[in-house]
Amino acid sequence: MKSLEELKAIRERMQHQVGFRSDSGDDQIRVVVGMATCGIASGARPVLTALSSAVQEKSLANVSVTQTGCIGLCQYEPIVEVMEPGKEKVTYVKMNPEKALEVVEQHLIKGTVVTKYTISSAMDK
Repeated sequence: MKSLEELKAIRERMQHQVGFRSDSGDDQIRVVVGMATCGIASGARPVLTALSSAVQEKSLANVSVTQTGCIGLCQYEPIVEVMEPGKEKVTYVKMNPEKALEVVEQHLIKGTVVTKYTISSAMDK
C-alpha cells in the first residue's frame, strides 16, 4: 500500500465483496464467518474470500456475506453460520474454501443444508 487513495480503493472493493449489515429486506440470507483470532488461525480468511467471491460471481443478490468475532466454539473453527428468514440458523464447522463452495451451491442456491458439515454432525463424531 503506497497511498491513502490506494487504501480507499481497497476499502471500496472490499465493501462490494463483503456485504455489511443492512436493512435490505425480509428475504435476505446472512452468511456469517467467524473471524476472531481462533478462526483466522484455523483458516477462516480463505473461507470468507471463497464465500464472498462465489456469492458475487453467482449474482446472489439476496445473500450477504459478513464477518463477526468469536462465535465461541473455537475447536470447530473455521465456522460459517447461515441465517435465513423464518428458518433455524445453520452452523457449519471445520470449513475450508472447497466446503464453502459446496455450501454456496447446495444450501444457498438449491436450498439443501449440507448436513455433513454442520455442528450436529461434528458433535456426533
